[in-house]
Amino acid sequence: MPSTKEPDASGAIHVDASPEQVYALVSDPGVLAELANEYEGFRWLDGASAAAPGVRFRGRNRNGFRRWSTTATVTDVAKGERFAFDVGVGPLKVARWQYDLEPDGDGCRVVESTWDRRPGWARVVTGVVLGTMDRAGINKRNIDKTLAGLKRRAESATTA
Repeated sequence: MPSTKEPDASGAIHVDASPEQVYALVSDPGVLAELANEYEGFRWLDGASAAAPGVRFRGRNRNGFRRWSTTATVTDVAKGERFAFDVGVGPLKVARWQYDLEPDGDGCRVVESTWDRRPGWARVVTGVVLGTMDRAGINKRNIDKTLAGLKRRAESATTA
């Protein structure tokens, strides 16, 4: 379910590709790993092989020499409109990531957003462990990089 509060980090970009074409990219955790900065890979859990509500995947992340993994649960699967997942480590809620798409001229507008769901104590601990207390700032830079890569990937596919 979408959050009612403003995201902690967000970015938007116009992509000269249809919302359905872009959705196929953002709903594939493997493609997201190719485009992202910290997120570097995944594997489906529980026998899953594609995104669907409730499906989980393990994400591998890195920031410099630091490495960690999280478990993501897909929450929203609306082809051409929204893809979202909640991220946790064990019982700890960490974040929500969401991609919203809407038609925009001959292409679409993509908004990538994240909400930090860590309790205060966990923000301090993970800030030290992961080497940053500015999670929102890092997420904003990562979002900008992901969206730029998404635009290149989607637009090169439509001209190929």
